[in-house]
Order: sequence, then C-alpha cells, then structure tokens
Amino acid sequence: MSGFVVGLTGGIGSGKSAAADAFAALGVGVVDTDAIAHELTAAGGAAMPALVAEFGATVATASGALDRARMRRLAFADPAARGRLEAILHPLIRTLSAERCRLAESAYVILAVPLLVESGSYRERCDRIVVVDCPESLQISRVMARNGLGEAEVRAIMATQATRGERLAVADDVIANDGDLANLERQVGELHRNYLRLASRKAKANC
Repeated sequence: MSGFVVGLTGGIGSGKSAAADAFAALGVGVVDTDAIAHELTAAGGAAMPALVAEFGATVATASGALDRARMRRLAFADPAARGRLEAILHPLIRTLSAERCRLAESAYVILAVPLLVESGSYRERCDRIVVVDCPESLQISRVMARNGLGEAEVRAIMATQATRGERLAVADDVIANDGDLANLERQVGELHRNYLRLASRKAKANC
C-alpha cells in the first residue's frame, strides 16, 4: 500500500503517457484517470447506464460502449451537456482512482490526471505534482498527427484546459518533453530516485 502520491499532469499532446510508461518501467504503480474513464465507458462499463439515461441511446455504439466522437461533439457544442457528463463520470473516477492508489504496492504511486490543475480534489490528494511540459506548437502538431484533428479542433480542446503557465505554476517538478524519449526517461529516472527518498521519509515520519 502506497502512502505517497505523485500527481502527473500536462496538456493534451505533452507526453503524459510516455512519462507514465517510463515510471511504470521502473516498477512504479500508475493510476491513470483517462484509462479509468475508458473502462467506465466501455461496453458494460459502470457509467454507461447513467450516460444512456441522461443523453439517450444515440450516445452508445452498437456494442454498448460510449460513442466518444459523438459525445465529444455534444460536450464541446453545449457546456451544459459537458457539465452533465462530468457529473456522472467524475465521482466514479475519483472513487476508483483513490481506491487504486491505496492498493498500489510500490513505494509511491503515480496518479496521472490530465485536468489535475483544474481539479482541487485531485491536487489535495498529491504529495508532489510533476508536470510534463512542451511548447504549445509542439502539442498542436503532435495531436494533429496522432488524432487526425485540425488545428482549430486541437486549439478548442486546449482552450478547455489550464494554460501552460497555470500548470507550471503549481508544479513541484517539471519534465521537459522535446520528443527525445531517452531524455524524457533520464528525467524520469532522476525524479524516481527523489520520490523514493521522499516516500521513505514520509513513511518513517508516519511510523
């Protein structure tokens, strides 16, 4: 059971997943709220009955999973719809992520939350916050290439997130991701050693 939580965040296309994978490769438990959201909205997922009841059967695919493209369009077009979506998903995600952090067996746990800066409830659960950072131009080009979206669509997504400056303002640590995976892994290794020390210190203080 891990008593030391490191919140990992960054804007879309910043490289959060690559950083989380690098921590996992070092044996660190990773709790990813995006992965939990996908789990909840897969066919048979715990959130699907409430989502279908709220938005209608058209938000589900033939297999019973959430139609993400349709839901994304609806949420961006209607802020009220986005609020209703979040009211269903966010409490479930918070509960599951807290439970999985408690069950993690590594010395510390990475809690990966894309909207960590925007959400006080997640920030309060973290002993340390690490931000994966890159220039906004690089974010945009990565997401356009990865998701097949236009620049305007990517900018619209970024507009719903904290700014680069807001993320850096709350960071205890920063991983600069210029696209060089070896450099990212080197930074993660340095942070890992520090987090092991901090986790050990906290554990001793709590004894």
